[in-house]
Amino acid sequence: MQISELGERELLKRLQQFGPPGIIGDDGAVLAVPPSQSLVVTTDTLVNGVHFSPQTTSAEDVGWRAVAANLSDLAAMGASPLGITVALALPPETELAWLDGLYQGIAACLNPFATPLVGGDLCRASEISLSITAFGCVTSGIYRRQARVGDAIVVSGVHGASRAGLELLLNDQQWHDLDPQIRENFISAHQRPRPRLDLLEPLQRLKIERIAGMDSSDGLGDAVIQLAHESGVKAKLWGDRLPSPPGLSAMVPPELAQDWVLWGGEDFELVLCLAPEDAQRLLEEVSGLSIIGEMVAGVGVELQLRDRIEILAIQSGFRHF
Repeated sequence: MQISELGERELLKRLQQFGPPGIIGDDGAVLAVPPSQSLVVTTDTLVNGVHFSPQTTSAEDVGWRAVAANLSDLAAMGASPLGITVALALPPETELAWLDGLYQGIAACLNPFATPLVGGDLCRASEISLSITAFGCVTSGIYRRQARVGDAIVVSGVHGASRAGLELLLNDQQWHDLDPQIRENFISAHQRPRPRLDLLEPLQRLKIERIAGMDSSDGLGDAVIQLAHESGVKAKLWGDRLPSPPGLSAMVPPELAQDWVLWGGEDFELVLCLAPEDAQRLLEEVSGLSIIGEMVAGVGVELQLRDRIEILAIQSGFRHF
């Protein structure tokens, strides 16, 4: 069944079931912000053929990834989520089963964080696209401009796994000998990334006064370059500390593995800059974090390898234009 057969009103009624009763249905949603906290707003758009395709991403995975991208931005600001809205553009021939799957994926990603879907919009278009706006609240935010000389560069998780997963989905036969568990981990990293909202509680508990940070959705290298630029400092990365995922070296040569770690993107981990003593406290509280470099006086980003130093350029990452 296609969505054009259902009609707009029935379609909207069908989608409203994915939000809490009493919130969706008016011209706008009313959200309460806790006293002495600030509202954080972020928007992210996914377009068929640019951010996903039927070959690599099911409807459920599209919904999950769209939500994860926005919740990751909230995590990068140190903000706890309050709710999201979904603006959806669809061709009339879109199958109803695909739309149901999309919202099931949205709900699956929201549920672990007790975050409601509070509204949105629906319109006809020649191509599928969805734009999600997420709302969060924060007492003391994380900003890109707050890095200082002497800061440690801390990253969560590993990088390059999502890029490896995408390659497996596009060219699976090329790596038919790859360990099945590694294959599953990489594909899951691409299709079901997990926003690092779990870091908010330990960051708040440690009461760290100043943190610079952002997420690594456009690549680890891109994130470090932007943090250094916005803060007016220079970043030194240690090549032997880059957080490569287990099994990547079995899949591709070292130079390509390094490229995927730095520029693969869509790992949705956090990149933080904070005083060395605070970085050490954080590593003692949270497993899976790594110190990969430091901020020094100067401009730009250096990658220190065993036999040479590379200068990282912003143009190396993904750009829409």
